[in-house]
Amino acid sequence: MNRDRLATLLGFVGAIGVLLVVVWFIGVADVVAALARADAGLLVLVVLAAATWVSAWGLSLWTVLRSIGAPIPATRAIFVFSAAMFSNNVTPFGQAGGEPVSALLIATASDTDYQKGLAAIASVDTLHFVPSIGLATVGFGFVLLSAAELTRNLVVAALAVAALALIVPLGAYVGWRHRTRIEGVVVRTLTPIGRFVGRVVPRVSAPEPSAIERRIEGFFATVERVARDRRALVTAMSFSALGWLALSGALWLSLFALGYTVPFPAALFVVPVGSIAGVTPLPGGLGGLDAAFIVLLTATTGVAAPVATAAVLVHRGATYWLPTLFGGGAAAVIGSWSRR
Repeated sequence: MNRDRLATLLGFVGAIGVLLVVVWFIGVADVVAALARADAGLLVLVVLAAATWVSAWGLSLWTVLRSIGAPIPATRAIFVFSAAMFSNNVTPFGQAGGEPVSALLIATASDTDYQKGLAAIASVDTLHFVPSIGLATVGFGFVLLSAAELTRNLVVAALAVAALALIVPLGAYVGWRHRTRIEGVVVRTLTPIGRFVGRVVPRVSAPEPSAIERRIEGFFATVERVARDRRALVTAMSFSALGWLALSGALWLSLFALGYTVPFPAALFVVPVGSIAGVTPLPGGLGGLDAAFIVLLTATTGVAAPVATAAVLVHRGATYWLPTLFGGGAAAVIGSWSRR
């Protein structure tokens, strides 16, 4: 077993261990009892909501690829995005860890340069931020107005929304303003690494600094091209918003399937804010993200912790495990395209 597979396996073992500890702490018997009350017909709706989410975000990628001059059919874009989700779900730090692999999959499927594939997935992930903070703010406003008292958990949630709304855009703005300096740092960092790899790996030649610089410039030029296409931006963010609504709907339906009806704005708040935990050093944020959802659900809806845990397990089954299985098959198919 090579090191990458071993690291992935150990990551999954650690993530599942965290999840089992959370369920054990809350009460295994109570969680199982809550799951036993699930309505099978409504569980199908949870899966359909998850499929709508994947399709909507795949169409967001389709829009961005058209904008940068690498168009592919909409169905293929959804297929490719499913493969990209697989890479995100099996690598540490979620999207941050899976983007390099996602870029390779996109470049292969769209027959374009790697830097365009990386710019496309980076643009899509960035565009997801705008509707997520908008929906989270609306959801939190409703939760705050309907809350009997401002609990400590709600205060923490408010701080999370504020951080999401301020820190991330500020970081993106500063990074873009200083992209030339970042380019120089990347070139100086990658050049010695490339030379070392070229010395120790047979048949691999070290890239020249000028080649690395051209690729980085191509990446920034592609991102800038997307940023200037207002129609593409609006369309991509609309698909992104639809995806967030479907993802929140899957969580709401998960509770409904267990016999609990909660205000939908609470799910609008929980999903984007809880997704911050996806940057934990576990595959796809598994374990950490689940725990965040459970804490936020109990704080905003008032449901018991075992019920919240059962709902999160149902939700994650439809939005993590099923897309990972399907995306793994999609990634294998795209990999066969590359070998041919």
